Amino acid sequence: MPTYIWEATTRAGEFRSGTVDAKNEGVVQERLRNQGLNITKLKRKPLELHIPSIGTGVSLRDKVVFTRTFSTMIDAGLPIVQSIDMLATQSESLHFRRILASVKADVETGKSLSESMAAHPKVFDQLFCALVSAGEAGGILDIIFRRLATYMEKAASLRRQVMRALIYPTAILSVGIVVMIVMMTKVLPVFEKMFKDLGAGSLPALTRMVLALSHGIADNIIVVLLAMAVFIVGFIAASRTTKGRYVIDTITLKMPIVGPVIRKIAVARFTRTLGTLLNSGVPILDALEIVAKTSGNLVVSRAIMYARGKIEEGSDIASPLLETGIFPPMVVQMIGVGEQSGAMDEMLQKIADFYEEEVDVAVGAMTALLGPLMVVGLGGAVGTMLIAMYLPIFEVAGNIK
Repeated sequence: MPTYIWEATTRAGEFRSGTVDAKNEGVVQERLRNQGLNITKLKRKPLELHIPSIGTGVSLRDKVVFTRTFSTMIDAGLPIVQSIDMLATQSESLHFRRILASVKADVETGKSLSESMAAHPKVFDQLFCALVSAGEAGGILDIIFRRLATYMEKAASLRRQVMRALIYPTAILSVGIVVMIVMMTKVLPVFEKMFKDLGAGSLPALTRMVLALSHGIADNIIVVLLAMAVFIVGFIAASRTTKGRYVIDTITLKMPIVGPVIRKIAVARFTRTLGTLLNSGVPILDALEIVAKTSGNLVVSRAIMYARGKIEEGSDIASPLLETGIFPPMVVQMIGVGEQSGAMDEMLQKIADFYEEEVDVAVGAMTALLGPLMVVGLGGAVGTMLIAMYLPIFEVAGNIK
């Protein structure tokens, strides 16, 4: 069924626009006139090639722009359906436009906004929908969307810090692997041929070891590449299972240098998310369940669910969090103070602000430390191979002399 793009004005002179699926233009005109609209522009939407998107198909920037603008529209008194329709037509993402059109259609049928958004969990996750539901119940939808936009902006900033920290070490590691493979398969065989031409006798032990390694890689390069591919695929497959992901997350938290940074990121995300939920009126047990599902780390998620179970039995929130050993004692003490004073949501936001700054400092320190360590490791490996190749040359030169 073709899609038509229309623009119209109401009897009061207000501008309206949108899209509608219909058999022909006559059906669209009749439908719009029945709604009391005076059509000013109507055209058939050109066919577009739909390519399935990878992941959600909607960037975090698209969601932040939508959330911030939607909050402003609701605050200005615009109806929800009209606001969604306007934002759908303005979105740069084709996939997001389709999702917003679906949300608008569901709202028009009588569903709540949170229910309509929950039908698209890859774009609007459980945290998003829970906050929208709380906003609908409390009549503070504009405030909720403003908080959501702030939350997503801070989450995006935290993600950028981590990605920025990983780019340099990853680049060095990739270059190092390529350099080692090239030297093993192309450079060392040239040196070996030269030794034979010079009539070098028994080679030093280090040279023999390096040449044996070179032969092993060069003669079995396909096997080596297949083994690397199998390892990567196996790692990805394991990370998608509950047991495998738990093992990986446990190892990550215990790794030197990287582990403390991951732990601080987990604390910042936990406190920011929980503080936002509690500040929006979500009950503590529901909030903890949502935080656990959106933590991004299975070890942290299980720790939060353990604390939730204890709270459900009548415990305070601080004691079970301390028992897990995941959260620093200072953080737990501050949460306890906030719980006793009745301002836990404010305390959580302050902790999140502090730890986000700590993450910034820790990421900078990790980058400054990992970079030189990887350079030294790469330089040591290349230097070892060079020494192994030059040792026989020195011996041959000495014999000639």
